[in-house]
Amino acid sequence: MTITTVGLDADDTLWHNETIFRLTHARFVDLLDDHGDLETIETRLAEVERRNLRLYGYGVKGFTLSMIETAMELCDGGAPPEVVREILAAGREMLAHPVETLPGVTEALAALSEKYRLVLITKGDLMDQERKVAASGLGELFAAVEIVSEKDRGTYDRVFARHGTGPAEAVMAGNSMKSDVLPALEAGAFAVHIPYHVTWAHELADAPEGHHRYGALETIAALPAWIAERA
Repeated sequence: MTITTVGLDADDTLWHNETIFRLTHARFVDLLDDHGDLETIETRLAEVERRNLRLYGYGVKGFTLSMIETAMELCDGGAPPEVVREILAAGREMLAHPVETLPGVTEALAALSEKYRLVLITKGDLMDQERKVAASGLGELFAAVEIVSEKDRGTYDRVFARHGTGPAEAVMAGNSMKSDVLPALEAGAFAVHIPYHVTWAHELADAPEGHHRYGALETIAALPAWIAERA
C-alpha cells in the first residue's frame, strides 16, 4: 500500500484555537448577564451560529457577527452601543491573537515532510487563516494550503486529486471527527483523529469504530509512526 500525501487540519490540530473562542464566549456571556441566564444566552448564541454558518462560514468574523445578532435578539433589538463596541473589540482581539503551536507539531511535520507531500486543509476566514499559517512558521513545510468553506467528501476528492495521487493514497489528520475524519473516510482516504481538549459543539460526531482506514492517536507526535506502518 502506498501513501503519498498527508492532509492536516490547522485549528486545534496544529495550534490552539477553540480555547480562544471559549474565552471570548465567556466574555460575551458576562457582557449580557443582565439580559438572560447562562443557559438562555448560550442556547441562543448556538442557534444563531448554526443559522449563520451557511451565510458567514467558519471563523472569527462570522462568530463576531453572530454574537452581535444574538445580543440584538436578547436585548429586543436594542443592544446598547457599548455592548456592540465590546463585541467588536473582542473580535479584533481574536484576530490579533498570537499563534501558539501545539506540542510536538513542528517535529512531527518536519519528519512527515521528508517522506510525504503535506497539504494543509482548513476551514475559516481566508485572511485570518493565511495570517495564522504565516505566523506559525510552518508554512514552508506544506506543498499546498487549501482554505475551504466546508470539509466534505467532495472537498477531499478534489484536494487529494489536485495535490496528490488521489484519496486512496492519502491520510487526513485532525481534531474534528465531523470534518477531518468522516468525510475523508467517505472519500476513500485514511483518517486519523487527534483530539483537542475542547471541541466546538458543531464539530462533534461519533467515531467510525472498526473502520480499517481509521486511527485514533493521543498526540500528533505519534502520527509519523502510524503512517509509516501503513505506507
